[in-house]
Amino acid sequence: MPKLGMEPIRKAALVNATITEIGRSGSLDVTVSQIARRAGMSSALAHHYFGSKEQIFLAAMRHVLTLYGAEVRGALAAADGNRARVVGIVRASFSSANFRREVIGAWLNFYVLAQTQADAARLLAVYQRRLASNLVHALRPLVGARARPVADGLGALIDGVYIREALNPRTPDGARAAQVVLDYLARELEGAAAPGQTQRPQR
Repeated sequence: MPKLGMEPIRKAALVNATITEIGRSGSLDVTVSQIARRAGMSSALAHHYFGSKEQIFLAAMRHVLTLYGAEVRGALAAADGNRARVVGIVRASFSSANFRREVIGAWLNFYVLAQTQADAARLLAVYQRRLASNLVHALRPLVGARARPVADGLGALIDGVYIREALNPRTPDGARAAQVVLDYLARELEGAAAPGQTQRPQR
């Protein structure tokens, strides 16, 4: 294989190694050498491709968000109706690809880094805006003017479940985590039902 073709392969290896190392350590206190060693290359090559540990981590989170975005789009395309769209977004948030130990650990550190690093803060804001936009669009026909606060509640619960799971030693259970959020959704939709009507919770 030509050497030029190795760059995307090596970058992908570094991204995956970063998610694994930071996720397993539970902090950003890992070195470029550790990441490069796991990826099977030198730290000099890692610096050449990304420049710094923070840039490698941001590339890793962009990768995580790209995969998450693809799952959300797939869920929305397959959904039949607005309630199913909201449920699809929630379940995509806790899919086996997204809700695994290494990715959960990476998310926890991403929240922390966004408090002090401008690029991380911007990337987090993009994720939050897209999540809110998708939720509000699907919720508006269901709860009307309450779409924004309900979307905010769902977003806060999704983030909160990730943070709580990062501190839990057990194996992540995406179905159970999604149900916590879906139970909140069911209560909100029941509250929005007309008098004498009850919307059946979707599980």
